[in-house]
Amino acid sequence: MARLLFVVPPLVGHVNPTVAVASALRARGHDVAWVAHPTAVRPLLPAGAELLPLPDEGHAEVAARAAAEGSAVRGLASIQFFLERFLVPLAHHMVPGVRDAVDAWRPDALIVDQQALAGAIVARERGLPWATSATTSAELVDPLASFPKVAAWRTGLLRDLQAAHGLDPVDEPGWSPHLVLVFSTPALVGPGPWPPHWAFVGPAVAGRSPGGPFPWDALEDRPRVLVSLGTVSTTRQRRFYDVVAEAVQGAPWQTIVSAPQEMLPEPPAGVLRFDRVPQLALLPHLHAVVTHGGHNTVCEALSHGLPLVVTPIRDDQPVVAHQVVQAGAGLRLSFGRLRPAELRDALRRVLDDPSHREAAARVAESFRAAGGADAAALRVEALG
Repeated sequence: MARLLFVVPPLVGHVNPTVAVASALRARGHDVAWVAHPTAVRPLLPAGAELLPLPDEGHAEVAARAAAEGSAVRGLASIQFFLERFLVPLAHHMVPGVRDAVDAWRPDALIVDQQALAGAIVARERGLPWATSATTSAELVDPLASFPKVAAWRTGLLRDLQAAHGLDPVDEPGWSPHLVLVFSTPALVGPGPWPPHWAFVGPAVAGRSPGGPFPWDALEDRPRVLVSLGTVSTTRQRRFYDVVAEAVQGAPWQTIVSAPQEMLPEPPAGVLRFDRVPQLALLPHLHAVVTHGGHNTVCEALSHGLPLVVTPIRDDQPVVAHQVVQAGAGLRLSFGRLRPAELRDALRRVLDDPSHREAAARVAESFRAAGGADAAALRVEALG
């Protein structure tokens, strides 16, 4: 039996896969715990989960400021903004608490989210084996390869972060030399080549709650489409939801929109709007998904063989959208310039053209073969 500590940022999509992996590890007799910000992370963990709390004070202000200032940033600038104004400050903020948690709980190994750099720093300080939890595949393919000056700036920023905490800097501090758990497969992210210690385990959803109540009898006997911008981008722009409403009005499919009421106060006929939906439970009842390109939503939809229409906004989403298109499993549209006719046509194409569904089914089969949370647990066991 091993003691295994997850280090995660206060981001839903980065916590959810760890819940599934932790469930598999517990079933194999291991002790697991998380070190994280309780306000954001505790509601995402199963009842009774052990959480070693980091101070919410300070982080909340950084997160709020980054969210407010970053709302208008797009493209390459959004990657720079995220690194400089959120990721690196978050690492500095987390390091002392992660050190305390490691010293108090005495884990045998750490599983560190790729965006929780404090965990990687402390693992190296304490000489502990550690795995990277790669909860978004965008960084696997070096999105800055075509921008050498920005890439050099990023490398310098990350090396300065490590040096500030007394480490000899490496260029990629978020990638473990022991194990990288990738919650996707080459069928989606591309054939590689990939290092031998990178384990493509596919989406990890077992052990997670399927979600809250839903009026299942409201689902109609015709194709059904979910529109969701995830948990972070939901309130991004009222215009997007106006476009959706016009695009699907009178369509031959039923549309379910996950968004606050103020984003779509008067849904047209045939459209159901909910503040939140039980996405894991709903996906088997759908025929297509419109998404901003969040990695979790994309992989969860593809795991059910659902084709996608992706409208990326920022950060890693354009890279994920590109992967979907390259895999043949969906279409990419511009978020900022989206037009109703364009969205309606894209939905018609992914629903009617079997090639998109067939490609999504191929990705789904690769996910099933990869093993998910159980495969991840086996690889983590071998760390010690």
